Amino acid sequence: MTTNNILPAGFTLRNAAWSDLEAVADLIRAVCEADGDPDDAVPASEIKAEWETNLNLESDVWVVTDPAGKIVGYEEFFSRPNHTSLQGDGYVHPQFKGIGIGTALLRALEARSSLEVSQTEPDLRVYIRNFMTIGDDEGRALHENEGYQPIRFNWSMRIKLETPPPAPKFPAGVEIRPFIEAEHLYPVYEAIEEAFADHWGHIKPSFDVWKKNRLAPERYFPDLWYVAWDGAEIAGVSICRQRETMGWVWSLGVRRAWRKKGLGMALLLHSFGEFYRRGERIVGLGVDASNPTGATRLYERAGMTIATEYVCYEKEFRPGRELE
Repeated sequence: MTTNNILPAGFTLRNAAWSDLEAVADLIRAVCEADGDPDDAVPASEIKAEWETNLNLESDVWVVTDPAGKIVGYEEFFSRPNHTSLQGDGYVHPQFKGIGIGTALLRALEARSSLEVSQTEPDLRVYIRNFMTIGDDEGRALHENEGYQPIRFNWSMRIKLETPPPAPKFPAGVEIRPFIEAEHLYPVYEAIEEAFADHWGHIKPSFDVWKKNRLAPERYFPDLWYVAWDGAEIAGVSICRQRETMGWVWSLGVRRAWRKKGLGMALLLHSFGEFYRRGERIVGLGVDASNPTGATRLYERAGMTIATEYVCYEKEFRPGRELE
């Protein structure tokens, strides 16, 4: 690829292979450790699930190797429905910054992204977004030099459970019932998608795509799916999973008719309590810092603190109307 010309002699940009999996996980861990939040590193099992579920290694994933063959850079490309909302996720080893690796990866990502434009309706806006830690000065400067603008902030939050969390107080008539996949999966999909419909950048996936992501073996812990019912209707959901170093609240959503009644806090405390009962003492989640439903205030009231702040950079490929 022409982006190899940006790299120093002996460094190579190529598509990733399955044999790179552990090395990519090691790279991501090294980057997160340098950023001060090693617990945010994505383990090999989750990378494997992402590669199997959402990505084509031959076209959507790249690595950069040094002259000795060590992986020192990584980038992946993801396209949401209708090919309008594109996203990258890149890492450069802290010892190899400032020599063109990030630029080479970003340009490979953009070359791949440009292929999506022709697949969209001609009047739709097409853009790409990348997240990086707020303190990644090199990454931020690189994106700004390539025409990206900062538009949004996200938080990775944590709580350390020194003692059992307070017992949840559910609204009258609302209760947690055991999750039964065969009966509840589609209603949970509809409920969680309604809950997230007004979140920034959310595009509802098809049920098949949603199911493929949620039920990937490395991510699916059905006994950690907590569904709150009000009679025959789902009022809210907390989908949790286990990560290598902590419990993780993957998606917590309350349907509109049940908001402002304490259900979000009840679901969160219930999730904390279940993790504590299993011996997990650290629980984390990710949240949009400008979340319109007040989730950030909820998490802070529950005792969570910000572990890492991320900034989202965007570059527009084509102006147009937003996909509804």
